[in-house]
Amino acid sequence: MTDVLITGGYVVPVDREPISGGAVLIQAGKIVAVGSPDEITVPDGIRTVDASGQWVLPGFVESHGHIGVHEEGEGWAGQDTNEMTDPNGARFRALDAINAADIGFHDALEGGVTSSVIKPGSGNPIGGQTVAVKNWGRTVDEMLVRQPVSVKSALGENPKRVYGEQKKTPSTRLGVAAIIRDAFLKAQDYRERREHTRQEGKPFERDATMEVLVKVLDRELPWCQHTHRADDIATAIRLAEEFGYRLVINHGTEGHLVADLLAEKQIPVIIGPLFTTRSKVEVRQRHLRNPGILDRAGVEIAITTDHPVIPINFLVHQATLAVKEGLDPAAALRSLTINPARILGLDDRVGSLTPGLDGDVVLWSGDPLDVMSRALRVFVDGREVLTYDEDTREQTIADPFYREG
Repeated sequence: MTDVLITGGYVVPVDREPISGGAVLIQAGKIVAVGSPDEITVPDGIRTVDASGQWVLPGFVESHGHIGVHEEGEGWAGQDTNEMTDPNGARFRALDAINAADIGFHDALEGGVTSSVIKPGSGNPIGGQTVAVKNWGRTVDEMLVRQPVSVKSALGENPKRVYGEQKKTPSTRLGVAAIIRDAFLKAQDYRERREHTRQEGKPFERDATMEVLVKVLDRELPWCQHTHRADDIATAIRLAEEFGYRLVINHGTEGHLVADLLAEKQIPVIIGPLFTTRSKVEVRQRHLRNPGILDRAGVEIAITTDHPVIPINFLVHQATLAVKEGLDPAAALRSLTINPARILGLDDRVGSLTPGLDGDVVLWSGDPLDVMSRALRVFVDGREVLTYDEDTREQTIADPFYREG
């Protein structure tokens, strides 16, 4: 069943003020109404869920992860994150490598994460296309929210190490930037040739890589730029301004050092993972206080686990400890919900409890920013897919291959 009335809880729509004793009505998998129960017209016979004493929030959105393409505990057999044979992999799609049976999807639901933007890795200067999915389903095609969402690119240590070990370009930061610049120059030329040929009414041989990069140049797709150090962030901005595309900083470990610049240029930052060790030079300034610094400077932020670097069910705990280090609590909840949805153009589907959006709702035992709170019930498109029994401490996840109703 995808029709349900959730009533009596502390409803946190995120995009407006919370409602004590509020209600959320979902019909045909979509949110129809949010407010106090006496304001909502409830159809006869609809299933009712009593959320008294619980917090009711939109499902969280993981804005940068590798769930399903980097499967846990599967070694090389489940590792499809990086196609490290071509520095320009714009034609590669994360969609084509996602295993819906990855156990990480269960972990996501346990942590109240109902949607994920899944990205290729950072081994290539241009890694490929990202995709947004729901975290429950039989196949990725049934789970699909949007494809493509953005294009993943990487600056810094990872691509120069990968190709340096192969004794190929790029083996330095200047080489990585050159690969990206060359790719966009070729895409500009390709776009002009394509338009000229169309005007002449002649056939045109399409190039899958160039077609994707033209969408970036035309600002149809944002450019998700893996970058940690402040100097790499500066390079990301330089390239974006040279070619005019929409830039989203991913990781942004040293973003706090240039927070004013990012705010001035209205460049959002998907920050994290925040629980890692300082395993390489470019993450030496990783700290839980950094999200708060960016937020106070006026930068729109989303928090990421970079799953499986950090387990996806720890997404909310990163936000909690960022609050401990100065991040505003309301901003913390926005960084898990409406901000990632808005940054990546998904806010017409997910990210808040708003009529017309998907019925992705999570009932928490208390404030989700309290580490003792847990997700008790998770709804995806109005369907209850996870239930936790506090008395028996048993968790049940619906089998996507068996659907009643």
